[in-house]
Amino acid sequence: MSDDWKLPWNGGCLCGNVRFQIHSPPLLTMVCYCAWCQKRSASAFSSIVTVPSSGFEITSGEPETSWSASEHSHYFCPHCKNWLFLRIAGADMVNLRATMLDDHRWFAPYVEIFSENKAPWVSTAAPYSFVDMPGDEDFEDLIASFVVNGPRPE
Repeated sequence: MSDDWKLPWNGGCLCGNVRFQIHSPPLLTMVCYCAWCQKRSASAFSSIVTVPSSGFEITSGEPETSWSASEHSHYFCPHCKNWLFLRIAGADMVNLRATMLDDHRWFAPYVEIFSENKAPWVSTAAPYSFVDMPGDEDFEDLIASFVVNGPRPE
């Protein structure tokens, strides 16, 4: 089933200083409406592709981490300041900004999180929506469902 993901995927920041490659199928695609993501992305939400850490490789450049109000480590390009990804504290996963992929046109959110902050004019096709962060057991079910039903690159 991993052939339908058309891996590996390449991506990087706006200036091209930091480049990466994805070797493993994603676990989930999401949009996050939390205030932090809205401000950090200067948008109504942040688009996320969650991948296993073992399937994520920096191929050039060296991203840096900066201050965050959360326990997660947020990484940026030191030159263009693009917000690239975060490493999830206590989990072996990376939340990659979907638009950092060279080809992100296939991206569609499977899950919405922190929808209590959602602007009234925003609408996505995500089949699952949570007022805040889903529980661990919810994530397990969502990941299992995404493997079968999640969006795929064309």
